[in-house]
Amino acid sequence: MNPPVPMLPRYGAGSLAEVASSLVAGMGGPGTPTLDMPARPKVCLLLVDGLGWHLLRAHPGDAPFLNSLAEGRGPITSGFPATTAASIAAIGTGRPPGENGVVGLSFAVDGEVLNALRWNRHGVDGHVDLRDTVVPERMQPEATVFERAAATGIAVRIVAPREQRRSGLTRAVLRGGEFQGVHALGDLTAVTIEAMTAGDRVFCYAYHGDLDLMGHAYGPGTEPWRRQLRHVDLLAESIAGALPSDGMLVVVADHGMITVAADDRIDLDDLPALRAGVAMIGGEPRVRHLYTEPGAVADVRAAWQETLGDRAWIRTRDEAAAEGWFGPSVTDRVRGRIGDLVVAATGTTGLVRTAAEPVLSAMIGQHGSLTPEELLVPLLIMPAEVAGAAR
Repeated sequence: MNPPVPMLPRYGAGSLAEVASSLVAGMGGPGTPTLDMPARPKVCLLLVDGLGWHLLRAHPGDAPFLNSLAEGRGPITSGFPATTAASIAAIGTGRPPGENGVVGLSFAVDGEVLNALRWNRHGVDGHVDLRDTVVPERMQPEATVFERAAATGIAVRIVAPREQRRSGLTRAVLRGGEFQGVHALGDLTAVTIEAMTAGDRVFCYAYHGDLDLMGHAYGPGTEPWRRQLRHVDLLAESIAGALPSDGMLVVVADHGMITVAADDRIDLDDLPALRAGVAMIGGEPRVRHLYTEPGAVADVRAAWQETLGDRAWIRTRDEAAAEGWFGPSVTDRVRGRIGDLVVAATGTTGLVRTAAEPVLSAMIGQHGSLTPEELLVPLLIMPAEVAGAAR
């Protein structure tokens, strides 16, 4: 039995990589808008981590304001993998993963498997900080959307948890704006509203991550997740209600999420046949980068295909690039970061590593693969003057 055909991101026509760059271009910044959205001189882009399109539309009673903005609209897609680090990089650089170089939660760079969220060595050695060896500004050297906007006189503000101020990911893909660190929903709301008054042209990027946390810990759609969604809905409504007359709120998410049941987990650390010929493993339970020993690609692929069957899509690096998983092109700088084999789980399968990744493996909610539940994300606009490419 063959697995279903994977859904591909809509790079260039309706993905996260086009959102911030289109908004900035509409403000008179550099570039040409790809997505047809209202042009306003003051824009707040609110990223709600983990708020997939399917999850939002399945809970109208918990998010009445956000669902009201979703009426008559359709979703856009994240990129691949559908995971936070890759999605934030796409937003911040205006480029898909094959160009910006953040090709997942964790991937190989200079012989290390880098966790791009924490910028440390992935797995049990995660305490090793890699910012001095994998320098963020060298790992992603191109100018960000924020740098390009600021160069044209747009006041750029980044409102995010204070511990992210000098993180490797912030330095790599969000540099160029004035960082304003916050603690919780209260000051996230207040600081974002205040940031919208920073000048005649303002681009404010605001990030909220706790909905994703509830999904990982309890599962998407559970009671704790739904109660957090109610707070998110109030957050968005509060910002929208305080917009200046020439302001606009745009709400997006970085990915959706699925629930991986205990009996749907495949523990890679307990299956020697899947480790034979594999030098390093990156990614996360829904998508894996396999870096193989020299000459071992065919044998590793055969072993994984035999074990997983229709529970995963398996591609070589060149096949995944040719099919557009990482964007229209993959640059030479980025190509080696993609696994020799890329394994994307189907259904609700989780490819866990309980010994090497105990915390990640224990999470109930997971994401990253090429399913609609993970890839489709909202693009909500207030005031909603047009729906453009997202209709």
